[in-house]
Amino acid sequence: MTEPARILVVGGGYVGMYTALRLQRQLRAELRAGTAEIVVVTPEPYMTYQPFLPEAAAGSISPRHVVVPLRRVLDRCRIVIGEVRSVDHAKRTATLATLATAEEGTGAVDLTYDELVLAPGSVSRTLPVPGLLDHGIGFKTVEEAIGLRNHVIEQMDIASSTRDPAIRDAALTFVFVGGGYAGVEALAELEDMARYTARYYHNLKPEDLRWVLVEASDRILPEVGAEMGRYAIRELRGRNIDVRLETRLESCEDRVAVLSDGTRLPTRTVVWTAGVKPAPVLAATDLPLNERGRLRCTSRLAVEGVEHAWAAGDAAAVPDVTAEEPGRECAPNAQHAVRQAKVLAENITASLRGQPLKEYEHAYAGSVASLGLHKGVAHVYGRKLKGYPAWLMHRAYHLSRVPTFNRKARVLAEWTLSGLFKREIVSLGSLEHPRAEFELAAAPPPDHGDKPSS
Repeated sequence: MTEPARILVVGGGYVGMYTALRLQRQLRAELRAGTAEIVVVTPEPYMTYQPFLPEAAAGSISPRHVVVPLRRVLDRCRIVIGEVRSVDHAKRTATLATLATAEEGTGAVDLTYDELVLAPGSVSRTLPVPGLLDHGIGFKTVEEAIGLRNHVIEQMDIASSTRDPAIRDAALTFVFVGGGYAGVEALAELEDMARYTARYYHNLKPEDLRWVLVEASDRILPEVGAEMGRYAIRELRGRNIDVRLETRLESCEDRVAVLSDGTRLPTRTVVWTAGVKPAPVLAATDLPLNERGRLRCTSRLAVEGVEHAWAAGDAAAVPDVTAEEPGRECAPNAQHAVRQAKVLAENITASLRGQPLKEYEHAYAGSVASLGLHKGVAHVYGRKLKGYPAWLMHRAYHLSRVPTFNRKARVLAEWTLSGLFKREIVSLGSLEHPRAEFELAAAPPPDHGDKPSS
């Protein structure tokens, strides 16, 4: 018997999940007959719908509804929880480490394949800022989003109970670095949540909290256009949010954020959202990369100059055939990733069946961004919206895009309930250290010396 054609999908994010989902539908007959196999290697057993992270941080959506369980959705695929460390495409071999290999102590194992889909996504692009490694907080995963929510509420608890004005001021100062979607939406949603939460503290007022947005360029939210970007700045500043344009974070050592304009901000919260870079695994392959470390791809989503290798999303430099300027590439965003995954799956199926491939062609539809509850900006198909209509469009668009009817129904139900009842303002920071209380109880009692005899 011949071995089934193995399609290896590296990554379980937008591209990885949507590509595998479409492949298992298109190759249903081959999967049933055992002539094809789809293997998805991913560090986490779920796909995170990142546009909902700000709302999860603000408590509008439960964290479990921001993620999609891969084993349930990709029921005809083999899911391997692990990380691909390197790829030798010349030998059609990927080296990966799994939870089992860590337990066994055997080291990484090799997995052969016939078709390769590289969709590992991206990681935070950091800079050598002193103190960032020790004090910075990211905002790319659901764990980081919920951790940041807990952190903000804990800082309010500290400020409410301390008698030291310096500690109070530092606890109530929140610095966000990066004026893109992640930074602006995270700051706006959390500021909204914290302002509401302050009413339940006897000695805190919303104006006691200081929120600072630091952006190196001269604008924020460039995807929604200059006019809507200026409106967003006015909206944020109208809420006493300090927006610093053409400013960089120079240092955050000793819990003091030093900005390039000379400002020094004692703070216990520095959130870093200043861009992303391709996943490190791309550098550990024998596939062609461009100057930014992304895979060189054709408009058919095949890796340039290589057979049986495909890529899309953040990891791929895909030519934009709809652009007026030659040489332009598709932006590494969710809008392109979801649509590229559809074409990618169709092209892999066509390649296996000896059929012609199609080009990825998609005109940019526009962008929407939330600025907190009932506030937003949008620039969609040439139309510019702001305020409540833009916020409503933001919710409607992302509700339509979140995978599975199950998740759509749960998110819609939570939005409905949040409109009927008060916000959740509970910090569950202890979830990050679940064994702490047991370890304290199990520890031997302190030795206070010999007790006097009776």
